[in-house]
Amino acid sequence: MSTVTDHRVHLWPLLRNMLRYTPQMRHTLAGMVGLALSKPEKVNSIGLLLEKRARERPAAPALQAAGRTYSYSQFNAEANRFAHWLTSQGIGRGDTVAVMLENRPEALFAVAGIVKLGAIASMINTSQRGNVLVHSLTLVRPKLIIVGEELSDALREVIKEVAAGDAPLCAFLPDGSDAKAPDGWADLPDELATQPVLDPASTASITLGMPCFYIFTSGTTGLPKASVMSHLRWMKGMYGVGRAAVRVRPDDIFYCPLPLYHNNALTLSWGTAMGGGACLALARKFSASRFWDEIREHDATLFCYIGELCRYLLNQPAGPGDQAHRVRVCLGNGLRPDIWDTFKERFGIDHICEFYGASEGNLAFVNGFNMDRTAGFCPLSFAVVKYDIDADAPVRGPDGHLLRVQPGESGLLICEVTERATFDGYTDRAASEKKLFRDVFAPGDCWFNSGDLVRDQGFLHIQFVDRLGDTFRWKGENVATTEVEAALNAFPGIEHSVVYGVEIPGTDGRAGMACITVSADTDGFDFTALGRHLQGALPAYAVPLFLRCRPEQEVTGTFKYRKVELKKEAFDPQQVADPLYALLPGDAAFQPLDETLHTRILQGEIRF
Repeated sequence: MSTVTDHRVHLWPLLRNMLRYTPQMRHTLAGMVGLALSKPEKVNSIGLLLEKRARERPAAPALQAAGRTYSYSQFNAEANRFAHWLTSQGIGRGDTVAVMLENRPEALFAVAGIVKLGAIASMINTSQRGNVLVHSLTLVRPKLIIVGEELSDALREVIKEVAAGDAPLCAFLPDGSDAKAPDGWADLPDELATQPVLDPASTASITLGMPCFYIFTSGTTGLPKASVMSHLRWMKGMYGVGRAAVRVRPDDIFYCPLPLYHNNALTLSWGTAMGGGACLALARKFSASRFWDEIREHDATLFCYIGELCRYLLNQPAGPGDQAHRVRVCLGNGLRPDIWDTFKERFGIDHICEFYGASEGNLAFVNGFNMDRTAGFCPLSFAVVKYDIDADAPVRGPDGHLLRVQPGESGLLICEVTERATFDGYTDRAASEKKLFRDVFAPGDCWFNSGDLVRDQGFLHIQFVDRLGDTFRWKGENVATTEVEAALNAFPGIEHSVVYGVEIPGTDGRAGMACITVSADTDGFDFTALGRHLQGALPAYAVPLFLRCRPEQEVTGTFKYRKVELKKEAFDPQQVADPLYALLPGDAAFQPLDETLHTRILQGEIRF
């Protein structure tokens, strides 16, 4: 189903690339050693690393943001001001402080100050409003909320609902203005101005196993859950990805266009930069049209991405500035195989350091050896096992154990939970337990259920295929939405597509439906040619039977498509205001779907 025919990692290209990176192997070895020495009980933390950088490289740039550059000593001093003020407000080890700030320097200063105390920074999604915001704040029960002027209205609307009993103190940060804090809120600029800049004593006793952040899931399938991030996991990302795979250098500038409430920003980007004593360049918000201009303004050598971000960049008109930059590595996840080569060649990027990992997961894969179309490798214990989509469960053999797939095949990724690969889980213990399989290959063993279908590419490498909740069954076959989306996106004029399964009365499984965004008016779009293209590119069972044309796709703040509403509305013209189309049995072209045709389908007059 994919446009990429060979999914395997082959030995000789792998060895060739490994030899290519031999001169930089000291960075890789340093990362691997740091990874091996990182134990939960060890005294070490994000705060201690920041203090070390401030001592060793006080004048070196640590952060570029909002038109300013902050050295490591300045960054550390600002973090200390936050830490001392928070201490004066009774914040200490194990307490939660909610951070409601867009990508501003103060956001990272606040986070660093919070974790220096052994407290937990709860990173609130800046797009949340109303009931979802109430849910997130109630879930983590902060003792204090740091809120920027840009989000103060959203907080004021819900703060009374959040406060069950004692209301958390709200601390206000203006956004480049002279605005003062609302009544009853602390005015942070005035409060911070009198605080000392010395390192707080609390940082010296923090261990790696202690929690540092709450990172919320995107909420695409329900209300967000708060996953627990520890200093250990942050350090593992810094050592395993930043040092060992990216091989970051002190003179690097790492451009981050993603929001800080996303782990790709807070852990992978910040950790990679600080781990190498490099500089983080923080964008206020992602802009496809301004992306390469900002890369040049910061003189960035690295940047982070999410797969759809790359597609947005490819959809921009090509220009002479596409390769006018110093970027040597981009780090991220979700870059699909169908656009991998095009993206790499158009923008002249040498190394796409794709990784795979979840905020709540216990392992990460990283493409440290610059292979194409892979999420990389992991040296720790994992398995790709057979999964029954209909039963919604992994397949167990006669002995009751799960069955591994063969190299080149797809299956469910599971990761063994061990002392070296702990599972921090969610704030909700019941939700955490649901993510674990037990007695998988031996009595008493425990494995994390990633919830993802991946392809075993051999040599410890994997390729992401689909989320289990997105893959559906039709005509007795599994349909991976990502591969159907790849076929749709390859058709001229389609900018984005979202594929999902919908129910048709009287049929088994779910039929494919796609919500597409086209670059021109739908009146001029060639739906006949699209039908021929899909029938030639996909097996018959995978060709979507229904289309919905939308001017733009709804995405979360982390660029994930919202499918829940799309699945619910399905192909019902009474619920969908967008144009709908159907590919009827025996037809080669999509035709408009109105209420009359919808009724005929529901009544079984047209059978699929």
